[in-house]
Amino acid sequence: MKRNFKIVIEYDGTLYKGWQKQKSAKTIQEEIEKALKIITGKEIIIAGSGRTDAGVHSYGQTASFFSGTKLECKTLQKGLNALLPKEIVIVECSIEKNDFHARYSAKSKIYHYRVLNSPIRRAINRDYFLHIKKKLDIIKMKEALNFIIGTYDFSAFEGAGSHRQSSVRTILNAKIYEEDDGYIIFELEADGFLRYMARNIVGTLIEAGAGKRTPEDFKNILESKDRSLAGKTASAKGLFLMKVFY
Repeated sequence: MKRNFKIVIEYDGTLYKGWQKQKSAKTIQEEIEKALKIITGKEIIIAGSGRTDAGVHSYGQTASFFSGTKLECKTLQKGLNALLPKEIVIVECSIEKNDFHARYSAKSKIYHYRVLNSPIRRAINRDYFLHIKKKLDIIKMKEALNFIIGTYDFSAFEGAGSHRQSSVRTILNAKIYEEDDGYIIFELEADGFLRYMARNIVGTLIEAGAGKRTPEDFKNILESKDRSLAGKTASAKGLFLMKVFY
């Protein structure tokens, strides 16, 4: 009898072409499926809570799969972690009801985007934040952020090539935190994200913080549904999938 496994994955996406398996690229999903095949002797397709782009990181990506293995979760988790590359770690493993699905059962997700706002760059952890030298106006960015909380058509912040039925999403919470060491954290929680949506929102917020746009411009961009009016896509290396809620 097959059981429905749920795993939570932490990964450094720097060297990977994102989550989803591709024919000629190294991906997180592929590495986990390869390890599962070694352990179980069977081809297993895992379903992720959603795609993360090339270079994006995760503390809480969630995936599910059915397997007839008799191994208990702790043993399976230990085996996977022994086989997986050092950039990928299974931090949780559990058995769920058969109707659980990592993607379709998800209620919301939280992403963090990290910016180092400092005139001096950093050597340590340089692959995990976007460095901006010019001082950003936190108040203006917070004012702009207020305009996107709620249910809207986010076409203006959607990347080309999205696979979706609708561009309407609900942002449940949106916050900006300042840390003592010069870092700024952008936090977005939504019921779902369009392709590049989080990075495009952050890129546009940064332009508001740099004085290139007003908070009211942000509202107008959202209402326009026109991607060409929004800001640049922020670098993938600053983005982290923090948690998926069910």
